[in-house]
Amino acid sequence: MVVRKEIKIGNETLSLETGRFAKQADGAVMARYADTMVLATIVAPKDASDDLDYFPLQVEYREKMASAGKIPGGFLKREGRPSDKEVLSARLIDRPIRPMFPEGYHNETQIIVSVFSSDQQNDADVLGACAASAALMISDSPFDGPIAEVRIGRVDGTMLINPTFAELEKSDMDMTVAGSEESVVMVEGESKEISETDLLSALKFAHEAIRKICALQRELAA
Repeated sequence: MVVRKEIKIGNETLSLETGRFAKQADGAVMARYADTMVLATIVAPKDASDDLDYFPLQVEYREKMASAGKIPGGFLKREGRPSDKEVLSARLIDRPIRPMFPEGYHNETQIIVSVFSSDQQNDADVLGACAASAALMISDSPFDGPIAEVRIGRVDGTMLINPTFAELEKSDMDMTVAGSEESVVMVEGESKEISETDLLSALKFAHEAIRKICALQRELAA
């Protein structure tokens, strides 16, 4: 059964869909924002390994050139190790998700986030975090979520949720904010010497969108 939920976030519609792709995974969600689509899958065994005393969570984020309609050329015809952008994007997903598992949970958990389609206007990294959280919500993992992630920009004094690459070039703020329904759990980014008041306003603005996306994930899980 295919289940799809959607909501308006910023200037575009965010949709979360499950039941169509990766049916053998413990949880799989295709997230779409404008024409950028990201598939997140979660796989974890029912039992933990006896020799582990830590939480073996692996998060991998990959942007294949095919998602933008391109094919690798030149001497190398296939894609190799993750780029710096992919490694940093994986960390943006790992950081807010890892603390949401219970202490003592040692089951080997793998989250794979794949960019299926890129419109080359909207970054897929924050979309991947939302998809990963939604996949965990519909799996059997003891995930104390949901969490959601958005990017904040400011152009001519106006705050923007998930600005496009073109809007970010004119923005004096580029901030990635992740959080749960109750609080902000991660902030990362840069700005051109904004005031403390403006920073707090940006965090509040981001958290309003985060709560909406978390509510959407609960609807999907239900």
